[in-house]
Formats: sequence, structure tokens, C-alpha cells
Amino acid sequence: MGRTSFAKLRDGSGEVQLFLNQQALGKDVYQGALDVLDVGDFVSAGGPLFRTRTGEPSVRVERLQVAAKALRPLPEKWHGLQDPELRFRQRYLDILTNDSVRRRFEARTAIVSALRRVLDSHGFLEVETPTLQPVYGGGAAEPFVTSYAALNRDYYLRIADELYLKRLLVAGYERVYEVCKNFRNEGIDSSHCPEFTMLECYQAFGDLADMRELAQRLVATAAEAVHGTTRVQFDGGALDFTPPWRRLTYRDALLASAGLDLEADASASALHEAARSNGVTVDPSWPRAKLLDELMKTLVEPSLVEPTVLERYPAETSPLAKRCPDDPRYIERFEVFVNGMELANAYTELNDPIEQRARMEEQASARHGADATPVDEDFLLALEHGMPPAGGLGLGVDRLVMALSGTSNIREVILFPQLRDRS
Repeated sequence: MGRTSFAKLRDGSGEVQLFLNQQALGKDVYQGALDVLDVGDFVSAGGPLFRTRTGEPSVRVERLQVAAKALRPLPEKWHGLQDPELRFRQRYLDILTNDSVRRRFEARTAIVSALRRVLDSHGFLEVETPTLQPVYGGGAAEPFVTSYAALNRDYYLRIADELYLKRLLVAGYERVYEVCKNFRNEGIDSSHCPEFTMLECYQAFGDLADMRELAQRLVATAAEAVHGTTRVQFDGGALDFTPPWRRLTYRDALLASAGLDLEADASASALHEAARSNGVTVDPSWPRAKLLDELMKTLVEPSLVEPTVLERYPAETSPLAKRCPDDPRYIERFEVFVNGMELANAYTELNDPIEQRARMEEQASARHGADATPVDEDFLLALEHGMPPAGGLGLGVDRLVMALSGTSNIREVILFPQLRDRS
């Protein structure tokens, strides 16, 4: 506007308008500012505050200094960064230009802080366990392998921290938890990423009921921390995380979705027939646990939209959980599902070292290739020294952020997701 120019100065606290006037700055400084400054530059400005005739708070600039120069232009002002690949690849620009993205990652921090507050207030001790492990365990997944030069052997990026946390129960800590990165060398889709964040916690003398109550408290508290309520908008509707959540047995879920009654016929041939009749593609060589998992993923999980506790799993689906005392065909395990995706997994932990060894060896022989899980002799040695009865809970932090931020793609809640090379 002739000898006066306006600019927006933004920092973490908000925005203020800069009022640059030739008379206040001097002709050379004023013209130099117009020639040099670009959108995206970092500047410091000083001068008295006032309001313009339109009432906007402004700084009448008397001092101006460039702190850092932007050599590349920012994305177009009104539309921001829209291309999904560029948004993930250049996340710094995504956050800089898209306020909703900035708020989502601020919400993620608030969610993790809320989880820690709940556990800390319940007497849990936060610990750190190895990321590099000589034997991977605590799940069925293909690991990332690396070479440990100093020890002259291969190590694995952890697929879970479960077996180390249980060692701490043996050590006498009664309540422990860890928020950590896990790594599984598997595919990428809207709800899976090979590098992901988990919360795992273990409570001595706890059981499945304790873990169910804890899971609901953790998620409800996280929802309130972000939204001020346990009712969250999602995909045009709402998800209500107010406890208690719906409960459904594994058997009833399969019976309703696949017409398969595990107590009438749970043979491999019956599972294959259920898969065929429901249009589910399976491999004839798969063990029963893999067949059951595929049926659940394809036929049951997509229908679990509202927070649901799916419980009483068949014994072969997990080697680390206690059997149900009323029926040894099932184990004391539940999973939480929200909007068709698994959010949490919990057990009454198996602490009998003899049965634990037998079930680990059975699993190792039944599975092969990417699903093979080695027997962890050091963990079994620890268990032989005595581990108290315990409840354990694993909660997917990335998926929880998805559920509480109304996001359907896991890469939207990871700051720097891995992508293919540009070439």
C-alpha cells in the first residue's frame, strides 16, 4: 500500500500482523525488506503494539532482522499441501501448512501423556527393554535382522517387548509398563506399518478382569484428554468409549459371521469348509491357528465398529496365555476392536514354565517361514525361577490415535512414515 506493507508473523503461540512503514524503518531498510523477504522466512521484529482501523492487533515495526532464509517456496497459500505422498514425504511442510495435521500430532502427544498418567497413578513403573534382541518373541511375525559386529552374530529388532517385561515380574517388580517401538518385517496397509508404537503393561496378581478394566480406563481417559468427552466423531458417525464396552466371545462371533461352531467341529477340515463357503482364501498347509486368524480377520473384525471386547480365544491362538479353568479348549485372552481394527490384546499370563515350554515348542514346530517363532530359552530359564500370576495388556498407540482423531490411515498418525524411494 504505497509506503506501507503488511505481513503475518506466526509462531507457536499464534499470529500477529506486522505493520511495515517506510517512515518508521527508513527508505533503505523498508525497500530492502520488500526485496528480500519471502513467505516462509524466519524473522524477528520489534516495535510498539497497536490496533489497525479494522481492529487487528499489529506490531508497528521499528526493528527487523532475518533469522533464517527460505530458499524454496512454501505450498500454495489457500490449499496447503494436498498430494498424499508429498505430505508423508515432506511432513514438515504438511504440518506447517495444514492446521488439522498439526493438531493431530499435538493430540497424539496428549494421548500418550494420558496413558502414562493412568498407569503411573496405578503404581506401574515405566521401564525400558532392549530394542535389539538375540531371540525375537512375544508374537508371530517376521523380524528385521541386523548384524551385531561387536558380538559377531545376528540380532533382531524386537517384534514385542513382552518377554523382557515378564522377566521383570520374575525380578520382583509387581507392575511395569513400556511405551516402545516394535518392528515387524511385513506388509503396509491402512492399519499396519512395519514400525509401530505399542504400550505394554503387566500386573502381578492381576487377571483378565483387571486388564479389561484397565484397557477401558486407558482409552476413555485418552479420549477425554483430547476431546473432553468419551464420545468421539468418526467417519460421519460417533464412537462411544464410555465403559463398560460390549463383550463377545470368539465362538459366538464365528458362529454368527461364518456359521462355524467351534464346539461342534473345530477340525482343520471344518475350518477349510467354513472358509470355502464364505469366500475366504486360505492355504491348505496353514495350521489351525492361522486358519482361525484368517476367518476372524476376514469375516468378523470388519463388523466390530463400536468398542468391543472379543474374549475366550481358542487355546492354539496364543502360547502365552492361561487356559480357562472351566474349559481348557479356550484361553483367558481378549482383544479390543474399534472400527474394524484391533486396538488392544490382553491375557491372563501363563506362568507355568513346564507348560510354557511345551506350548512354545508346539508353536515353533507348527509354524514355519515368516510365522516361525523360536523358543526363547533365556525366558524359560527366568520363568523357572518363579513368575507370579499376572495380567498383561498390549495397546496399539498408533491405532488409538487413529480412533481418537477420526483417521482411517495409520500413516496419518506417524510423523515420518517410511516410503519407497522416489526412483
